[in-house]
Amino acid sequence: MGRYSMGGGSSVRPRSIPSQQQRRLRPQWARPLSLIASLAVLGSVVLAEDVSVTDLLSQARSAYRSGDHSRAISLATRAVERDPQDPRGFFFRGGLHEMQGRHHRAIADYDVVLKLDPNAVEVYNRRGSEHFKLGHIEASIADFDRAIELNPRQEPHHWQRGISYYYAGLFEKGRAQFQSHQQVNANDVENAVWHFLCGARLEGVKQARQSLLNIEGDRRVPMMEIYRLFKGEGSIVEVMWAARGGDNDPEVRHRQLFYAHLYLGLYHEALGDETEARRHLVLAADRYPVNHYMGDVARVHADRLRQQ
Repeated sequence: MGRYSMGGGSSVRPRSIPSQQQRRLRPQWARPLSLIASLAVLGSVVLAEDVSVTDLLSQARSAYRSGDHSRAISLATRAVERDPQDPRGFFFRGGLHEMQGRHHRAIADYDVVLKLDPNAVEVYNRRGSEHFKLGHIEASIADFDRAIELNPRQEPHHWQRGISYYYAGLFEKGRAQFQSHQQVNANDVENAVWHFLCGARLEGVKQARQSLLNIEGDRRVPMMEIYRLFKGEGSIVEVMWAARGGDNDPEVRHRQLFYAHLYLGLYHEALGDETEARRHLVLAADRYPVNHYMGDVARVHADRLRQQ
């Protein structure tokens, strides 16, 4: 996905660029207003027709970094209009929609990118994640599968696909995905828990406990307390005690309580206690929301429970 990325790596948050083809559609009297706007933004006189997609996306990136997200969207839209055959504008605007929770709009922009460049691996990952956030589980799997098909080296890293497998009821595939992820992330309690959850659905809690992946060094609070609970050696009280203690920073405690309630909910679900599962998962999603993928997992799961 290199030529679309605005940073480094596959977890890049797009901070891209806008377009100017719409200027051609404006009447003559509007041109001076556009020139004034260009002066304000660029600090020099640049005719609208001379502004490239790259220039517009650079301005959009600056607007986003300064906190002016609406202007960043506007500039990205101008980039799209400037050259509808250039996928960069769609990619950047899709990333903005993604970060603002406008999942349908993000998917629409990523759809265009993939029509223009069907081999854009990172865009399949992004679109798959957006589908998951909307509860489109099968569509998320299809996109993750395509990303891995194009870049097989991603496969052991793709825990997101394992989570989608779980919600699709493909527990054997999910368990295999988390087993594979253990090879590249050996001290992640969350990976061990999702491996357990898939195994519990296939063979029961007792066998899943016996097959629990070995984790020793996850320093995140309250991950080791969660691990011991799933292993059958800890308690719910210990998990909550750890989540409420330690760092006095309210944001840190909020995050710790999110993880505690998320995994207590999943633990109760594995044990067949639907009432406690619902209570904890709704608390994770509604009272202690976090702005990352696991926060979306909690919300999707809570929404599914509400619909039952």
